[in-house]
Amino acid sequence: MTRVTRVTVERSCAICERTLLMGERAIRFSPNGGGDYVDVCPLCAETAVEYGWIREGAPTTPTVPTVRKRRRGFLAAIMGTNPRATEETVAPEPILRRLSEQELSMVEAADLFNGSQYRRTVGGIGKSLGPPRVSVVVLSGVNAEVVVTVAWDISWYQYRVSPDSENPVRLEDRGHDPGELEGGFTEWNAHMDADGRIVPDIARL
Repeated sequence: MTRVTRVTVERSCAICERTLLMGERAIRFSPNGGGDYVDVCPLCAETAVEYGWIREGAPTTPTVPTVRKRRRGFLAAIMGTNPRATEETVAPEPILRRLSEQELSMVEAADLFNGSQYRRTVGGIGKSLGPPRVSVVVLSGVNAEVVVTVAWDISWYQYRVSPDSENPVRLEDRGHDPGELEGGFTEWNAHMDADGRIVPDIARL
């Protein structure tokens, strides 16, 4: 007797890496214009187009992908070597000059996160689940990496921010129960605003 089992295939968005929910519609894109297609969630479809990815069924005329500019550190902004618009950061330059090194790292990590595709991901989830709890934790070490944790009652996402990396923001881990998180990442010291931006709760901001 042959036993037939049902196999569930877990799909995830090729851009934000979020696991697609059962029945959630995915849009198929080809990153290189060839025959290999990947799933992209509706929230990241616009980003895929900006990258120059070809949507399944669309004309295959080559497009020029948008060049993503890498954002530099806050010290460069303070010293005037890297001008940045006020709206690109959660803290204007006069405030940056009064922050400690750790606070600067927190603000820079938030700025990098807010400039990534993951802001769209958590912002979209927030529209369904409401405001999350957020922490921004600076890790010890010479590389000054920062962990950004965004948690709701039924799901959480954790991102690693490495300012000196070519890919400064990446999804580190995710889960369903915030109780799975280590205590050091649950001292909620930031919040997400209505636009999906992560803002550290620093008194001087």
